[in-house]
Amino acid sequence: MASLERIDPSPLTELAPGLLRWSAPHPDWNPNAQPGSSSDWDPIVGSVLYELPDTIVLIDPLLPSTERLGFLDQLDRRIGARPVSILTTIHWHRRDRDELAERYRANTTRVWNFVPAGVEQRPLRGAGETLFWLPAVATLVAGDRLIGSANGELRVCPQSWLEDVRANRADVAALLRPLLELPIERVLVSHGEPTLHEGHAALERAIAEAEAG
Repeated sequence: MASLERIDPSPLTELAPGLLRWSAPHPDWNPNAQPGSSSDWDPIVGSVLYELPDTIVLIDPLLPSTERLGFLDQLDRRIGARPVSILTTIHWHRRDRDELAERYRANTTRVWNFVPAGVEQRPLRGAGETLFWLPAVATLVAGDRLIGSANGELRVCPQSWLEDVRANRADVAALLRPLLELPIERVLVSHGEPTLHEGHAALERAIAEAEAG
């Protein structure tokens, strides 16, 4: 079984102009989690940086445990003196929000959960999550309710991940279905690999699979 010390983070990678993603090992990962349980998820999770003309948006940011200072220096160079908004898709994705909010507090008076123009909230009411739509780059950012795979496919999260909300997988699929009105090219997930092409079709398949049971 791999340990977190042996899992390397991915660097800031630009997926589209101004849209960057990185990944890092999650410190709460449990290598002994019961398969299929709510604690059964991969050790690596993703975070997003999105550049708007006058604001930097960080979504579900988790800093890498190795080479942390170097990564922070990279963030500093990218952000400069611009205001920073830190958004959270689901309440336990606060991650390193506090540290980053304090680091960039001098840039802005509204660091936490200020949604700037150019970012749209898409709440899944009853499922405990808010997705974010970035229209200029045709990108949907999800937390836990969508999971990615290595081949660019998506799936609705396991039922075990929904124990603390009223929704089941079919309910989540129904809440996701209105998002098919959007011209989605990419879906950036926290767990698994992002969908970088044909995101609309991948989301449609994930919804259909969950609705079918």
